[in-house]
This record gives sequence, structure tokens and C-alpha cells, in this order.
Amino acid sequence: MKGQKRLTIVIKVGSSSIVDEKTHEPILPILSLIVDTAIKLRRAGHRVVIVSSGAIAVGLQRMTIAKKPKLLAQKQALAAIGQCRLIAIWDSLFAHMNQPVAQVLLTRNDIADRSQYLNAQNTLNECLAFGVVPIVNENDTLSVSEIKFGDNDTLSAITAAMVNADYLFLMTDVDALYDKNPRAHADARAIEVVEDIDALTVDVSSSGSALGTGGMATKITAARLATSAGVTTIITKSSKPGNVKEILDYLHPREAPVQGTVFTNGSVLPERQAPLHTRFVPTGVPMRNRAFWISHGLVPHGTIYIDRGAATALHNKAGLLPVGIVEVSGTFAQQEAVRLVVVDRQPIGSLSPAPSDEPGQRNYFTLLSKGEEIGRALVNYSSEQVALVKGLRSTEISRVLGYADSEYVAYRENVSLNIEHRSRPETPVGIGSRTPEGSISDLRDLRTEVLAGMHRRETSMDMQDLQSPPQQVQDHLQETEEVEVARTIAEH
Repeated sequence: MKGQKRLTIVIKVGSSSIVDEKTHEPILPILSLIVDTAIKLRRAGHRVVIVSSGAIAVGLQRMTIAKKPKLLAQKQALAAIGQCRLIAIWDSLFAHMNQPVAQVLLTRNDIADRSQYLNAQNTLNECLAFGVVPIVNENDTLSVSEIKFGDNDTLSAITAAMVNADYLFLMTDVDALYDKNPRAHADARAIEVVEDIDALTVDVSSSGSALGTGGMATKITAARLATSAGVTTIITKSSKPGNVKEILDYLHPREAPVQGTVFTNGSVLPERQAPLHTRFVPTGVPMRNRAFWISHGLVPHGTIYIDRGAATALHNKAGLLPVGIVEVSGTFAQQEAVRLVVVDRQPIGSLSPAPSDEPGQRNYFTLLSKGEEIGRALVNYSSEQVALVKGLRSTEISRVLGYADSEYVAYRENVSLNIEHRSRPETPVGIGSRTPEGSISDLRDLRTEVLAGMHRRETSMDMQDLQSPPQQVQDHLQETEEVEVARTIAEH
């Protein structure tokens, strides 16, 4: 593999790509081409994971049932029947090339538990270390709330993050993402590179096939998840599995003569071209491991609304204190996941929102709109307990609850923020690289830095508009500093 990087590649194939939609028979030519592509990638030194749908579809054919049933129990039974034959087909095709495979079946519950998530991650990595091609699917027989994660596009993105993949290929019935539905609009244009998913404007009205659950919308969602973990995500045509290797060879060329080189016989090396595809560029600051698990492996059970002072502290690596909490919704227990939503505080008795251009707030956290979810967290207190201590200082927790497990509602290592992991990362005003929990002196420096930064921004206004920085920022920084001082004294 001289001149080419060793890559970890996840290839997701849907039911409609490998099973005939009418007869429900496996499409052996396509399956064989996928196997051939995987073998070529393995021989080039790359690691390959296949995320394969199709268990229910194969079960329909095995039981000669015309269409997918509606009852969950019937779907689960068909999945159990079909999964046996599906993995047997994969194993048989790979066996012709003496390539071992492994079956890995996952459910939402498997990845919701941290230890089980790590076990699944370790299993996948050990399989890859053995030179095995893991075949991943959802364990549909055990899925109770829904037969899929939502769809196997989401499962493939989570799998790609678990193995720290370089590429996720989402194989679909179109060759790229288009600005309009290409089936309905002849003038639809392919989008070859997506650098910012948030700015993407496309028609995703087309749904999945009769056999599958996904569509183009689910692939964009999967691309958002995968790119947040640093995985380049590519949409390409499923009927041409060889595109995967051609695209990789284009993006990672081997050592070869430079394009345009004129040889002695007068021939010119033509420009290298790749098959049409859409490439989603990964974030420059990827989520890894625990942060990704908190954001995408867990189902949130409620929402905690925080003020901008709390948001500032979280971005600067401090934990979530009750003083910065505005409101709580939903019902959750200790160590369950919640959404974190930043809002503007309103004066007591006010019926109108606080003006966004208030002098003391001007240019502060301009990337956060009112009511925007900024991340997820694992909490130390239940929803009822958080509702009782919201807005209070940490020293008052034991008085209100009768005990205090922690000064923090959520430790910083149990918080995962979305805004840090955009496709094209931007730096919010006031966000630095300090880690306040590292030491008390860092906290004091941070407080001085934020206050000074606010003062510098205000000096550009008229003198009558000068005000101190938002009080909630000062309160939260002061409270965090006091908590860390108390913690340090207790430890010594």
C-alpha cells in the first residue's frame, strides 16, 4: 500500500440495494460486487465494515409473504428468520475469497449503556485487528420501540464513530445529493461537496423504498452525525459498488506520474476523475468517544433551560451549576441524558422577550439564538430535584434537598456541546481555550478575561451605552470559582 494511507471504511447498504423490491430475492450481482470491492480494499491494506439492512426483506422471501407487515411482533419474527439467511449469504460470498466475516447485531439499549457501548466498540476494533470484515445490523428481534434505530443510516453513522472511521459510504439509488428531486425535476443539479450541513438547502421529499425505512433526509442526518465525529461521509450509487474504491483512489492517489505528464510516446496522462458523488466534509474539531456517546448514543429524557452565563461557563470547560438553570421540562432521573437549551432570562413580570440588542448583551454569544439546543448532558440530580434548586447557589443544595451529592447539576466531562463540532467550525465570542476546572487560578484568570473582553467590546459604543457585562455571566463565574475553592480545601 505504498503511497496510500491505511483507512477505516464503513459501507452502508440498504434493503432496496441488495434485495429485489418485488420478489424479495437477494440481488446476487450487487452483493457480489460489494464483496469484490471490500476484498480489493482489504488487499490494499484498508479496514472495512459493512452495515447491512435486509433481514426483514429476506425473511419475507423465505416465508413467501408479499409485503412487510405492520405489527411489530411480525416484523421481529421476519427479522429473526431473515437475518440467518442474510448473514449466510454474506459469509458464503466472502468465503469464496477466503475472507472471514463477523456478525454484529446492535440495539439502542446496547449503546445507551456506557459499558456495553465500549464493549461493542472493542469487539469491532478487535475484529478489524484480526483482518475480519464485520457485518453490522440492528438486532431487530429485540427492538421494541421501533424496528430500527430510526434507520440503518443512523446506525452506520454511530458505527463509523465507534471505530473512528475515515470514511462512511452511504449507498443509495441515486448517484449524489441533488438540490431538487432528480426524479421530478430534469434541471436538478448534483451537489458534489457539502462543507456546512446547516447551510444546506435541498429537496428531501423523496422517502425510502417499500422495503427500507430511510430516504435522503435520513442520509443527511447520518452525515451530520458522522461528520461531527470527524468522518468524511459520501453518498454514491448503490448499483455501482466499485465507485467506493474509485472515489478513494481519487481522494488518496497512489504515487504516480503527475497529471498532464507527457510520455516519450507523446501520450498525455489524462486528469483523474471520480464517479459522481456527494462528499460531506467533516468538522475540524471532531467529537470523540464519550462526547459522541452522550450526544448521539443516548435518548434525552427531558430538557434543562440555561442562561447565557451558564452556556459561557460550559464552553469554557466548567460544569453546570444550579445558579445558571432557568427552567426544567420532562421527567428524568439521576444519570439520565437531557437536552441543554440556552435562553434569555426575562425580568420578573415581563410579558415581552428581552431585547436582543440590549447594550450589555450586544455581540455576546451571537451564534446562539433564543431557545437553541446547544448540547446534551448526563445529570447528577432528577428533574424534580433540579426544579427545586434551579437558580440557587450550590451551597444551598443541601438546605433545599437535605443532602448534596455534588455542587454541579452536571459535571463538565458529562456534557457534550454541539456548537463546538459544526461542519465548518466557528468560534463564538467569549469562547477561549482555557479549562477553568484545571485550577483556581485559571478560574480567576478566566473571569478577568471575560470581563475585560466585555469591556473592550463596550468601548466601541457611545459612552451612554456603557454597561457591565451580563450579570448572569459574572454570577456563574463567581459561583464556579467559589465551588472550586471549596473543593480544593476539602481535598486537602
